[in-house]
Amino acid sequence: MSVAAPIRLDFGALKGTIHRKLIQTLNLDRLTQMDREAVRFEVSRIIESLVVAESTPMTLAERERLSQEVLDEVFGLGPLEPLLKDPTVSDILVNTFKNVYVERAGLLEHTAIQFRDDAHLMAIIDRIVSAVGRRVDESSPMVDARLPDGSRVNAIIPPLAVDGPCVSIRRFGRDPLGADDLIRNKSITPQMVELLRGCVKARLNILVSGGTGSGKTTLLNVLSSFIPNRERIVTVEDAAELQLHQEHVVRLETRPPNIEGQGAIRQRQLVINCLRMRPDRIIVGEVRGDEALDMLQAMNTGHDGSLTTVHANTPRDALGRLETMVAMGNLGIPESATRRQIASAIHLVVQASRLSDGTRKVVSVSEITGMEGDTVTMQEIFAFQKQGVGPDGAVLGAFTATGIRPKFSERLSAAGIRFPMEMFQRTTI
Repeated sequence: MSVAAPIRLDFGALKGTIHRKLIQTLNLDRLTQMDREAVRFEVSRIIESLVVAESTPMTLAERERLSQEVLDEVFGLGPLEPLLKDPTVSDILVNTFKNVYVERAGLLEHTAIQFRDDAHLMAIIDRIVSAVGRRVDESSPMVDARLPDGSRVNAIIPPLAVDGPCVSIRRFGRDPLGADDLIRNKSITPQMVELLRGCVKARLNILVSGGTGSGKTTLLNVLSSFIPNRERIVTVEDAAELQLHQEHVVRLETRPPNIEGQGAIRQRQLVINCLRMRPDRIIVGEVRGDEALDMLQAMNTGHDGSLTTVHANTPRDALGRLETMVAMGNLGIPESATRRQIASAIHLVVQASRLSDGTRKVVSVSEITGMEGDTVTMQEIFAFQKQGVGPDGAVLGAFTATGIRPKFSERLSAAGIRFPMEMFQRTTI
């Protein structure tokens, strides 16, 4: 006697069926007069009745899962909702509808999550971008947007994405990492934190440098947390990511062109405008182009204590990139004049790096000391010395002091900030 094979539940097809029936059942006129929680309760009740009405045999757990997934389709971002609720996920990478990857603890891993097809993924992309007044279609196939929790979203669709729509979500937790968290994660030492805290309070201009995903924005958040609450802060960002908790904060964000290609507001325009807003501190999320010149001029003309980030692999590369970005303005400024601007504007370069094991560390704290001929001179105060890789793939190394007492220590002393000499004594590993 043969045993009947167990019925395999096709969740995708069943979810699509319930979703279609739900749309036909809903009284949209009535729902628009209810608040969000009441709408969610009403939709949940209708979904439950539709699931019960299905003849497909399901366990209670499967029924609850189906109800939750349909709710996610209606109110959230569909299959991505479980990942957005997972605090261990830092990046979500959708490589076409069939492949979804996540980053946990700095390492990428493949997930079993899939979309039904390209149309399903496009519907989710449209929901994300329309919520912030952006659009994506064949005439505008690339878009940057932001989720309600501050996470940054980039979407690119055909014809630019050959295999199908792709989405990248950079997560930003509701509770950003603080200095204590970085120390606990061994991303930085208490001595380095104390030095950076003193530099921010003494109104030194700081440039945070690092590659993609190295923790530049997290570090900028930590540095900005050292700014006294009584000061007026103006932030300029391409996509608002900073999470400042001071009372007096004005946040500015660039604007892309509209459907006619008009109305774009670039970072340079915002930097120029913020100088007219009587800021005590200017924080530029990341300098990418000719706004670098206006940022340097602001630092050189009384706006001390400014903070910004730049994409670069070393402190020296960071200065080179600044020089290149100033040249992008086509103002014909000589290289030597640009370097003098950089040398006098920036006091400290903090280099963040993402290591091969996925950990993020502050690998260098360097002071800009001036000019020798046409060369900007620097000296490293703290560094992370890499020693190798352990059997488990973890990077081995230690934070060291170079033995150099920074020249700006006199400026810190004048501001009432003093450090013990032992803090800068050379350490060996």
